Amino acid sequence: MTGIGWLVRIAVFLLLALFLLTPESFAPLLRPLARYGAPAVYNQGSLLGITVSHLGITLLATLAATAIAVGLAILVTRPSGAEFLPLSRSIANVGQTFPPVAVLALVVPVLGFGTAPTLVALFLYALLPIFENALAGLSNIPRDVREAAEGMGMTGWQRLTRVELPLAFPVMLTGIRIAAVISLSTATIGSTIAARTLGEVIIAGLTTANTAFVLQGGLVVGVCAVLINDSLGALEGWLRRRTGRADGR
Repeated sequence: MTGIGWLVRIAVFLLLALFLLTPESFAPLLRPLARYGAPAVYNQGSLLGITVSHLGITLLATLAATAIAVGLAILVTRPSGAEFLPLSRSIANVGQTFPPVAVLALVVPVLGFGTAPTLVALFLYALLPIFENALAGLSNIPRDVREAAEGMGMTGWQRLTRVELPLAFPVMLTGIRIAAVISLSTATIGSTIAARTLGEVIIAGLTTANTAFVLQGGLVVGVCAVLINDSLGALEGWLRRRTGRADGR
């Protein structure tokens, strides 16, 4: 990423922070979109608080999916666990088989309304990209590197933690980045079952024909998604260069 690119992203981040901290200062810009005397800035809760809650739900779901998906990838790349690869793939594919809305419909009767069903839906949806990238990263460790680690007398656990995972992490991070961005965008549906996400701002705008509300919710989600994607992408590129895997192998 160029220096200008970083400056643009920092400026966007600061603008987003300013909007979340002092949304009323942007009211003159949004007022033309609010018809019939409706408020120009969302006034049914703190935009900052809602955004923090939205990001928190996304983070929890992504971390949980990462732990399970990476664990499965480690299992199936060990000689003793290779036979579980088809089963692991089936588990990782569950979230892609059922759309998040369908998962919510199935989970709400069990867990009730609120954050929990949203976390389950996002968790399941994030499994596949993380699992496939973790599997690719761990499966493509150069043979000479493995042999060198064995020749140094490392145990299986030492090879995994000191050699394989550090080398595979840049590839894993690609899946984590994809899952995080998808989860961030998909989390908006959680507001339909009373989870505190930016979807409530968008829904409030749609139900009252207030385009200003819709724009606020959509822009905050979109800007957060772009910033997270770019930040993790930059970290991924740095790690690839540091581990000598800039070609992605």
